[in-house]
Amino acid sequence: FKRTVCETLEEALKEHPYLKDYLDKLPEKPKYVLNLDLEEYGKDTNLLYPLGLGIYVHIDVGGEIGKYNLIEPEKPDRQLLDDIEAAVAKIVVDKEYKGQKENVLASLFRQVIKMKMVKIPKDIDESAVLYHFLREKIGHGFIDGFLADPWLEDVSIPGAGKVFVYHKMFGHLETNIEVSKDEINRLLRDISERYGKVLSYTHPIIDIHLPDGSRFNIVYGEDISLRGSNFTIRKFPQEPISVAQLIRWRTFSPELGAYLWMLFEVGISAMVCGETASGKTTTLNALTCFINSDSKIISIEETPEVNLFHKNWIREVTRLHTGVPVTMFDLLKAALRQRPDYIIVGEIRGEEGRVAFQAIETGHPVLSTMHAGTLGQLFQRLTSHPIEVPKTHIDGLNLTVFQARMERGKRFIRRVTSVNEIIGYEPEEARLNYLPTFIYDADLDRLRFMGSSFHLETKVLTFRGWGKERLRELYDELKARAEILNFLAENFPRFTDVWKTCIAVREKGVWEVYHRVKEMKVPWE
Repeated sequence: FKRTVCETLEEALKEHPYLKDYLDKLPEKPKYVLNLDLEEYGKDTNLLYPLGLGIYVHIDVGGEIGKYNLIEPEKPDRQLLDDIEAAVAKIVVDKEYKGQKENVLASLFRQVIKMKMVKIPKDIDESAVLYHFLREKIGHGFIDGFLADPWLEDVSIPGAGKVFVYHKMFGHLETNIEVSKDEINRLLRDISERYGKVLSYTHPIIDIHLPDGSRFNIVYGEDISLRGSNFTIRKFPQEPISVAQLIRWRTFSPELGAYLWMLFEVGISAMVCGETASGKTTTLNALTCFINSDSKIISIEETPEVNLFHKNWIREVTRLHTGVPVTMFDLLKAALRQRPDYIIVGEIRGEEGRVAFQAIETGHPVLSTMHAGTLGQLFQRLTSHPIEVPKTHIDGLNLTVFQARMERGKRFIRRVTSVNEIIGYEPEEARLNYLPTFIYDADLDRLRFMGSSFHLETKVLTFRGWGKERLRELYDELKARAEILNFLAENFPRFTDVWKTCIAVREKGVWEVYHRVKEMKVPWE
């Protein structure tokens, strides 16, 4: 098989006959697209796109649950793969092989076939056998195709039966891959052994971090998972989603991006809040490009999800299952002695929240996420057990960004629903004072700026040494930055591009970069 992507459907059909066999059985041919785009293809419900490696995905949304069909070379008989593995084992000599594992195994495979140690039936494509042999030996079995799809957020199987996925554009989908209890158990044992984890009926729950950054959670055995062993893979992009991409997907507005850009430059403490699957961590990571590139940052997480471009980045994770436990509470206390410019906490759930607010009180900006749908819920969670932040300390938090996952037709979207500036807490009235600066208009599907910002007019002006007479200049700059971000969203949406633009703004000034954008030039050159 070739690790290429076919530019046209005609080329794909010629290169991969199994794709033609699949499409010939469909009543309606799907639209072939090379790159998914939420705005361009978000309303389509019958799409086909390539993943490379000879793998294709067919999305067909409709009915009880949408379908995600993985199209790949047909898997040969189990016995044939076992025979090839045994034959390869016989000819492997006790020496170190140079080159990539894939190339070495492919060479050994061809030797076995050439020496006629194993005979492949004429009606079976040799390249298909090689594909599945390599996938089992150095891949992750039947889940490799899913791992290759950058549009998937979750891959899971609830037990014997179908694999399910969560697609960034179409939400939950049922796949065409079906596996037995024995196949699941065999795969999970092989993968856990490869990564040095003990998986057994006495140790049935483990977490594995895959090389691409994905988190693999396993629950093993029918005694605790009645439908049989199950797993969930949480996928993370190798390059973070950028603010420009969030603007392109209309999760953000350019004005909101510009507003947060100006505030993060001066060092504010903020929380990104929302319910499950609302995109909190994605937004948090996107916002890190606005933190000055020379800042010292410490990130603290239970599971490593944050991915920064800063060189002076200390990345810490908890240790709960081996040796002496090290909790987020422990890591946060240690972080206060390391003089960071910013502390990023993956998610606040427990007593570490008190330490985070102590950090804020001592002048360390903190960026974090939290499960809360409204400002009232956030206040309740922060001040109740087990977090128990004193109510009078809540005003150390400058800003809250609330996100939600919504359904639009047959697809799901994520939107920032409100941005609130925390002004202070009034003990006499037991009331948290805040000002909404952005509010989501559901009818227009638009995020509206309320026209002014308390924090821009106080924190940013003070930081720059400006007086009130320069307020108009401040808001003109907000508009200029919004135009820069809108230009990036339309032309250079990658995180790398936004990162380089932020550095250029800091080095050359907003207006020089703005004029380059108006001339349709690359912002950072």
